[in-house]
Amino acid sequence: MISDRFRLAVAQLNPTVGDVAGNAGLIREARREAAAQDADLVLTSELVLAGYLPEDLVLKPAFVTACMDAARALALETADGGPGLIVGSPWRSEEGKTYNAVLLLDQGEVKAVRFKYDLPNYSVFDEKRVFAAGPLPGPVDFRGVRIGLPICEDIWNDEVCECLEETGAELLLVPNGSPYWENRAEERLQVVVSRVVQTGLPLIYCNQLGGQDELVFDGGSFALHGDRSLAFQMPQFQPAMAITDWTRTGDTWICANGPVASLPDLNEANWRACVLGLGDYVIKNGFPGVVLGLSGGIDSAVCAAMAVDALGADKVHAIMLPYQYTSKESIADADACASALGIRYDTIPIAEPVAGFRNVLSDLFAGTDEDTTEENLQSRTRGVILMAVSNKFGWMVVTTGNKSEMSVGYATLYGDMNGGYNPIKDLYKTQVYDLAAWRNTARPDGLSGPAGEVIPANIITKVPSAELRENQTDQDSLPPYDDLDDILECLVEKEMSVGEIERRGHERALIHRIEHLLYIAEYKRRQAPPGVKITERNFGKDRRYPITNRFRDRS
Repeated sequence: MISDRFRLAVAQLNPTVGDVAGNAGLIREARREAAAQDADLVLTSELVLAGYLPEDLVLKPAFVTACMDAARALALETADGGPGLIVGSPWRSEEGKTYNAVLLLDQGEVKAVRFKYDLPNYSVFDEKRVFAAGPLPGPVDFRGVRIGLPICEDIWNDEVCECLEETGAELLLVPNGSPYWENRAEERLQVVVSRVVQTGLPLIYCNQLGGQDELVFDGGSFALHGDRSLAFQMPQFQPAMAITDWTRTGDTWICANGPVASLPDLNEANWRACVLGLGDYVIKNGFPGVVLGLSGGIDSAVCAAMAVDALGADKVHAIMLPYQYTSKESIADADACASALGIRYDTIPIAEPVAGFRNVLSDLFAGTDEDTTEENLQSRTRGVILMAVSNKFGWMVVTTGNKSEMSVGYATLYGDMNGGYNPIKDLYKTQVYDLAAWRNTARPDGLSGPAGEVIPANIITKVPSAELRENQTDQDSLPPYDDLDDILECLVEKEMSVGEIERRGHERALIHRIEHLLYIAEYKRRQAPPGVKITERNFGKDRRYPITNRFRDRS
């Protein structure tokens, strides 16, 4: 029996939702690695057997049964005398209720089961829809150590940890499925500090890694001692295992040898989140690679660089689709970007198919003036060609519109919105520029793309344009992006009133116009592909506005 010492392995794994056998394999491999290093216990993340978020899969009885069977099989394997396991899984009670559970597996048995008490029902979370809430938990006994097992949201209030401390827990091991958004690591740290101050107990925070549709789980697992000092810090955006030695010293436990990884700054974290989300979406859904239109503009260049960082140059195919308004400068910039990234690059002129569309519509459009209809034929022709290439070769189309454009509808349905996934969907245009400049000066470890200038400087410095007509620029239709993005952040992330935004120095008429464009573009966003969540409120799970909506703020 452990009395005053034990070795804990914290496994930051990348499970796939629904791949119960594959996820169990990840846990087995982590346990083998931990056993080789004489660990006593392996801690994994929330619902690791199911993958997180499983959403309505939890409502399928066969899925829950598969998870429970896999957990019991893992429990049997612990009869070998090796490390115990703490594993997250859906769990169905004898009464037929399904819980978000954490299991202690040891000595060939499911030694203990604890249920999540506080089910989140905000932002991207909707757990009350699929899970029953458990009772306040007590600690579990692991070889003489009394361990509290709050699950993720359970530490965001004081009830669960207070109950565990009062019922004799000596330390808190927390499986988490906490997705990334900007400054999220600092927010988690403050919550953990609050719980440690409240209970006086060490807290080990094990977080999931990997992309799941629009969410990215960044890992970044860590622990604090009972005095709030850092016990260990694991890296973000990388699979990892930390082997930590804990010693009982007086009334508390101390970690003697915890690793301390450096955390990335904001630009690196955002870039890595986009890369991880895109890469996992492509790989977990079985696509052999990606194809995208490379226009010579900033958005497609950044997406191409992210795709290479995620997948490698051999799995990225770029196509320039020039029309009569495409400048020689854009063609040269796209060519230079493709060369810098080392990707396959083809040119398919679209004048002939656009002329064909215009010809077949000429009788119907007779007597009307040319407008955005004819301009959008260019984008829709490009979309058809990219989807044809995707259909023929199986490559997923990467969509390249940023959050500024998606907010105000500056995107064409069935054209540049075609595709399977958009890594920059939740990045405002100003953020895209910041990341492009950052990536040209940095190449963190673990990325597959080359170092150096991968986005030609001219792409960053030239005036942005969709090039749908002669001498067009984005600012013909939109205010400067610094102003637009500030107004949009106020409307989308902060839900500020028109009057409050006006007091920030923006013209009232402009705010009303942007708000109107934001609302009437909702139907487009409902048809857009998923993309990585970066901001506090993305278009998707976070923000669920009605399509039919006549409200306008006249305050």
